[in-house]
Amino acid sequence: MSIASRGTARQHLVAVRLLLIATVVLGIAYPFTVTGIAQLVAAPQANGSLLRDAEGEVVGSPLIGQSFTDADGGALPEWFQSRPSAAGDGYDGGASSGSNLGPENPDLVESITARQAAIAELDGVSVADIPADAVTASASGLDPQISPEYALLQADRVAAARGIPTATVEALVRSKIAAGDLGYLGAPTVNVLELNLALAQIG
Repeated sequence: MSIASRGTARQHLVAVRLLLIATVVLGIAYPFTVTGIAQLVAAPQANGSLLRDAEGEVVGSPLIGQSFTDADGGALPEWFQSRPSAAGDGYDGGASSGSNLGPENPDLVESITARQAAIAELDGVSVADIPADAVTASASGLDPQISPEYALLQADRVAAARGIPTATVEALVRSKIAAGDLGYLGAPTVNVLELNLALAQIG
């Protein structure tokens, strides 16, 4: 074997060794270490921040929006409704997306008008009273929160459907209002899944 051939073989051997070391360190040791630390320090968050109902069944995550509708897509009156979603067929975590339509796009205007009419009929309110987040999808299509205004707008309907005082439902909504990040970044919001879980506990 020539000197050049031995040099090439040695380089190949070094490259294979480096590949094996990198695979073990970066592909096995590092992920296991990070996963282990995450389970010790912040297990709920590391596992998806899953929420469970009174029976212990996983009902979702407060990080991803979901629908509260029947099989035909109709709003269930006893539950607070989420913001519209343009992610896949709706609230699809694997297809996060907004509508990407401009404010004067005819399709967007038509969908907003239809949503306004549906909410006005469902909640017995004027179209002028419906906040923007009730009829427009977020950029991700997965926002789990709605505005306090939209949550309170639904209080009468939810209370009537459940046979409980509106004041009780409104108080529950107000107890679930979260300030913006750090208390001042962004508008106050209400997490719909957390609100509905709390609602289920009172009737």
